[in-house]
Amino acid sequence: MPKLPEPPSAQVLAGIAPDPYIIRAGTELWRVYAQGGKHPRAWNAFRAYGPVKDMRFDHHEEPMRQQERGVLYAASRIAICVAEFFQQGRTIDRHRGEPWLVGFTVKRDVTALNLCGTWPTRAGASMAINTGRHDRTRRWSRALYDAYPDIEGLCYSSSMYANQRAFAFYERGEGALAPTPFFHMPLSAPGLSAPLDGIAREIGYRFL
Repeated sequence: MPKLPEPPSAQVLAGIAPDPYIIRAGTELWRVYAQGGKHPRAWNAFRAYGPVKDMRFDHHEEPMRQQERGVLYAASRIAICVAEFFQQGRTIDRHRGEPWLVGFTVKRDVTALNLCGTWPTRAGASMAINTGRHDRTRRWSRALYDAYPDIEGLCYSSSMYANQRAFAFYERGEGALAPTPFFHMPLSAPGLSAPLDGIAREIGYRFL
């Protein structure tokens, strides 16, 4: 049996008790996002266009289009966000697309499904749900979204940074984001040069 088969139906998944991961109110989270380029967005904008083939847990319905479902990716550490955001070329480019770093909190508890424990195995998959083919993990995300209406996102292991926790928020959790970030700065800011260079050295990325 493959370690990451196609997901069972939402009805079957609904019969498997979820493993909730509670992101407590006041938790500090980080994300890197693009303010420029072809698809600029705000720091707290849930992307309603998708699914995007390069993203692991987009739960948008196919075909790719603008829709009511939205997703926002974040993590508990800056280095995780940087490793994930620049994974395609493994080059930290501080200018192309005007990437910004934002730190924010959640103003209430958020219930995510924990994919970092034993739940994937109980559901017939494995930890490969965090590392496997993106088209298949997106289908899992759609099934999970339909199976667990109280789940507001996913807690998963970053395959790009030491399996540390990262999060995919569904639009159900949009109202949980604090209205104002506690940190907001372009990656091109001089003060971020040294920290980003250190991250690049740590994970073996090029640094521009």
